[in-house]
Amino acid sequence: MNRVMQIQLFLFVLILGFLTGPHVMQALQKTDTGDMRSSPYAARVISSNVADGAMSTAQGSEKEDPYTKLNLQAKSVYVWDIAEHRKLYGFHEETQLPLASVTKMMMAIVASDILPRDATVTVTPDDLQEEGDSGLLAEEKWKFSDLLRFTLIESSNDGASAIARAAGMRLRQQTTKSTITDKQLFIQKMNEKARIMDLEHTYYNNESGLDIGTTTSGGYGSTRDMAMLFEYILKKHPEIFTPTTHTVLDLRSESNILHRAVNTNDGVEHITGIIASKTGYTDLAGGNLVIILDIGPDHPIVIAALGSTEKGRFTDVRALIGATVEKITGEVLPRSK
Repeated sequence: MNRVMQIQLFLFVLILGFLTGPHVMQALQKTDTGDMRSSPYAARVISSNVADGAMSTAQGSEKEDPYTKLNLQAKSVYVWDIAEHRKLYGFHEETQLPLASVTKMMMAIVASDILPRDATVTVTPDDLQEEGDSGLLAEEKWKFSDLLRFTLIESSNDGASAIARAAGMRLRQQTTKSTITDKQLFIQKMNEKARIMDLEHTYYNNESGLDIGTTTSGGYGSTRDMAMLFEYILKKHPEIFTPTTHTVLDLRSESNILHRAVNTNDGVEHITGIIASKTGYTDLAGGNLVIILDIGPDHPIVIAALGSTEKGRFTDVRALIGATVEKITGEVLPRSK
């Protein structure tokens, strides 16, 4: 073997040594360049380390992404890591779907921007015409902050109507030439807010998310948009989320009437680290659920599921919680019964 070939062989083995482990380097230290052609040990070490490296790579690739094992009913899902500002998982996350009562989260933001917390809101007979009976009474007076808490945990359409009308009335004082109703003014503000926040797939037809007839929803959006919306609330209006983490809240109106509000997510107490929860369900939307949980320490994650079923939204989100915890911490949570 001439000198040039010896040098080329030495460089080749040297590179393999860096790639495949320390054993080759040890062999090189024991073997000079001239002996490489007759060293079966070096050849065996190279072959062995290449095989070991391939096996190690194969073993590393065997660890399956926990999200790939999921069997979900939702039409769209998005998991967003607020702490690290990155997408963890999603499918059809840009698809525009009916929001149902998840709409009430934008209602809460816009109303909080307009009404003082201690503003008085009166429930009118017209408000009580909304679908569903959450126990509110005609002419009952509430402090805005308390009625908002009641409305979000109970997902009260009557409460949302009363809040939207009161906030729209305050807006009208600034736009006296407008000929549209107070609630229409308020819905305009909800849509303006969605545009400002760059929620490109989101718009609202009413304040509650109730279906408008058999073909039109009260609000539309994507799971990605809802994740961004929830992140915004967490950073700008975290107090909005507080009531949504309770199973039950007893609230007294300014008319001295006690109301027991029951969370529409009846499994909220079993979600460790829950920060926020909002359900939604209508004929057009199916079952929706968006939550924020802290997988700790100080590591909030948004999980959004739209277009599931009434019960499927809860099993979907539980499965997504388990996959997310496993993805980030490596811990495998026990399956819920």
